[in-house]
Amino acid sequence: MSDVPADLPGWIAKHVELYLSDPEKAHMWDSSMGGGEGMLPTLLLVSKGRKSGEERRLPLIYKKVGDDYIIIASKGGAPTHPAWYLNLVATPDCEIRVGPQIYKARARDAQGDERTRLWGELAGIYPPYDDYQVRAGDREIPVVVLEVQ
Repeated sequence: MSDVPADLPGWIAKHVELYLSDPEKAHMWDSSMGGGEGMLPTLLLVSKGRKSGEERRLPLIYKKVGDDYIIIASKGGAPTHPAWYLNLVATPDCEIRVGPQIYKARARDAQGDERTRLWGELAGIYPPYDDYQVRAGDREIPVVVLEVQ
């Protein structure tokens, strides 16, 4: 099994490769290529594919809140949830790499006031999330809390 799936867009595959070879360098991502401004922290999510059962790796923007890591399942505002999110719904136990640190985590959706608050915190560091929610229409974009185990 390759550490980087062939179906990832090139720029994401390169980020995964960099995370695996030089996690400190990969931790900060130039968000200008995704509509943001400046460098943003990313983690590498390692989840289990709900169909394949294989490990899937994907770099995602995050914010640490307390002991938890918060990520947004935006898929750029697409009308459907990203595959990585569906994988976490099926198997919430996962691994996250934050720079050189590796943690076991369990994913859950933020709800209600917690979701609203955490959405605001993530949109504060990456404003395109608000545009993505508009573009997503009726789909409420999930805010995922990764609780370190």
